[in-house]
Amino acid sequence: MSGSENLRLVGAEASGRALHGQSAYERLCDEIRSGALRPGARLLETEIADRLQISRTPVREAIRRLESEGLVDHQPRTGAVVRTLDYPEIMELYEMRAVLEGTAARLAARAASPVELEELKSINTEMAEATGDSKALVRLNRQFHARMMDAARNRFLLKSAETVEKTLLILGPSSMESPERAREAVEEHAAVLAALEARDGAAAEQAMRRHMERAQLTRLRMLRRAEGQED
Repeated sequence: MSGSENLRLVGAEASGRALHGQSAYERLCDEIRSGALRPGARLLETEIADRLQISRTPVREAIRRLESEGLVDHQPRTGAVVRTLDYPEIMELYEMRAVLEGTAARLAARAASPVELEELKSINTEMAEATGDSKALVRLNRQFHARMMDAARNRFLLKSAETVEKTLLILGPSSMESPERAREAVEEHAAVLAALEARDGAAAEQAMRRHMERAQLTRLRMLRRAEGQED
């Protein structure tokens, strides 16, 4: 992917707007997450600086940070490009996500306060009521998993999960943008919550692992459809 031919922006308004409080790094992360910058897209300093209405220095720093985090590769004669994940890498990432989130659920069953459990229930209720609002569903789903991680009370687990989640940005839009998947996720969250309220760590871990497996299957279907559209 190169230049304006290969850059799909979220919207014309976003593309022509200055950062307004976001850093260049945050904006590029958002564009990778949304699919505006797809795997293989070239990151051209001049083009990005012009589009974000900033100098090239913060853009260069943002690209270097993305490269250090594994989201961007530097290729000979091409320069910086959004990294492409192969099938084994995707499977390994989701396997690690299931391990980490399952462990977080088990620990949260022991450590979560009543207030944290109520907050998780509230977020899931909001998700159930947000049918059709993909942006809200994506945001609420992230909040649910982030609060779960916080409730586990393990900083090393949290750091590992953040690394996995950051790499998964490369895959683009969240599966929560599918209404069917969002409804399933609400039910799966409810199963996790029931185990948390019962303080049953084993059941909480099992329920969260099932949730992660369903998310993985949905992601693989999304990738197959995307490949079919490109053919």
